[in-house]
Amino acid sequence: MTEESPRPPAKDPMKSFRGVMAGALIMEAITVGLAVPVVARLGGGVGTFEGWAVIAIAVALVVSCGLLRHAWMVPVILALQVALIAFFVSTVAIGVIGLLFLAFWLWALWLRRDVARRMAAGTLPSQQQQD
Repeated sequence: MTEESPRPPAKDPMKSFRGVMAGALIMEAITVGLAVPVVARLGGGVGTFEGWAVIAIAVALVVSCGLLRHAWMVPVILALQVALIAFFVSTVAIGVIGLLFLAFWLWALWLRRDVARRMAAGTLPSQQQQD
């Protein structure tokens, strides 16, 4: 008996995953941007290093959307989460935003790994034989 290799899926699930990642990055950028008044009120102000850092992270999140096709973007996204979590030292609210989005990214990356494993094994529904 010859064993057939798994049939590739009709639609590439990883391509659609980049769309999910882009949407999550935009939502995160909006959330971080809306946290600027929190920095103005609870932190040292928008003109301080802390204020500029929050704005820079929000801009970096938006720029990341255009670079998602590169494999090195996942570590960059995780590094941005760590940068947000570092705000626990000065503004706890910003650090909480970082923790929440880090939890989302770890979950999303676990899902991506699971889909890749199932795709390699040929067990995705789109890879099943239609009778």
